[in-house]
Amino acid sequence: MGMNVDKVTIRGGRPLVGRIEVKGAKNLVTKAMVAALLGETPSLLKDVPNISDVRIVRGLLEVHGVKVTEGDEPGDMILDPVDVESAHFAAIDAHAGSSRIPILFCGPLLHRLGEAFIPDLGGCRIGDRPIDFHLEVLRKFGAVVEKQPNGIRMSAPNGLKGAKLELPYPSVGATEQVLLTAVRADGITELKNAAIEPEIMDLIHILQKMGAIITVDTDRVIRIEGVDKLDGYTHRALFDRNEAASWAAAALATQGDIFVGGARQPEMLTFLNVFRKVGGAFDIHDDGIRFYHPGGDLKPVIIETDVHPGFMTDWQQPLVIALTQAHGTSIVHETVYEQRFGFVDALVKMGATIQIHRECLGGHPCRFGQRNFNHSAVITGPTKLYGADIEVPDLRGGFSHLIAALTAEGSSTVSNVGIISRGYENFITKLRLLGADFDLEA
Repeated sequence: MGMNVDKVTIRGGRPLVGRIEVKGAKNLVTKAMVAALLGETPSLLKDVPNISDVRIVRGLLEVHGVKVTEGDEPGDMILDPVDVESAHFAAIDAHAGSSRIPILFCGPLLHRLGEAFIPDLGGCRIGDRPIDFHLEVLRKFGAVVEKQPNGIRMSAPNGLKGAKLELPYPSVGATEQVLLTAVRADGITELKNAAIEPEIMDLIHILQKMGAIITVDTDRVIRIEGVDKLDGYTHRALFDRNEAASWAAAALATQGDIFVGGARQPEMLTFLNVFRKVGGAFDIHDDGIRFYHPGGDLKPVIIETDVHPGFMTDWQQPLVIALTQAHGTSIVHETVYEQRFGFVDALVKMGATIQIHRECLGGHPCRFGQRNFNHSAVITGPTKLYGADIEVPDLRGGFSHLIAALTAEGSSTVSNVGIISRGYENFITKLRLLGADFDLEA
């Protein structure tokens, strides 16, 4: 659901009440699927969500010769990489679209086939800093990178060798690239200033199951001893804590009561603290977490996003909707992504009082200080939200728009909602289960 829907007309003002389930994390599952390329036997990944990002990665694996089938239980995915082969750039491009996931295929494919190809993913995207950084990492392992008219070809004529690396920022994507490349490289790889998000740790658990030797120090240093051979894995994916937090924010903003089946406390510790400070309540159960508005006034907070174990950048956008209903002034300082407040324009249109600033409104060290990025928001509340016609800008911002429409008085038409299905499985069905009042337009 979601991919065939372009618009949703929502009649807001009704609390969301009921139970929904979350499956494996988008940010882990797609990388675990790529990791299956490294094995010499099939892998079984459990709790795979039916989202468009998973379908993109499945298509990319299949054009490289990986046989992908469903298992015995819903959400089971079996990945058989025995017949891995090179794929034509046009086939890769057709499946990848604007996704950057093909860059993470490179390390495993260089190990399996001795070569890898990245298509030109839409003009300048090949040349921007994130892609260039991935290419530089691969070069340090010994990959030969050759730019061609239709993309980038990589080869490893002498195999890949362990390397010493230090990230300027604990990037999740760069850490994933190093892990997926280093486990089969000859020798020891040391990665300093690595990301240590729960999804990264779960990927490490998967690689260890396959036969990798990986140690993680308390100072963000990861060491990988390369091995000659990896087997497949059987693994139940970590739950999607971003989706769980989004539904929690929806419960708070709509004065609702939502039980999120599959959510767990340890990975949401930081979020739960902030949720409680705002005035939300939660009950921890063995099979999930109940999030609800206990009554009374919501309270303003100061939030600064950060890498794990800090407050996740993906959590701030949904929570901002609840902060528009808090009594007082809240500040959100975004230190992870430089342009994450594009979704705010629609909220102001709906009646929210939000000011965006270039200054760092917080004490946390910020990469964007003295730079021309709007990365601090001041939210003054409570303000009544009113229905409006709005368009989804991105995944998390889009779900935030849904929450705003559900909170607002009157009707809102939210367009371009197909983007939301990139990371939220069956979100239309879940809205129905929670009692939302809406109509779909294909």
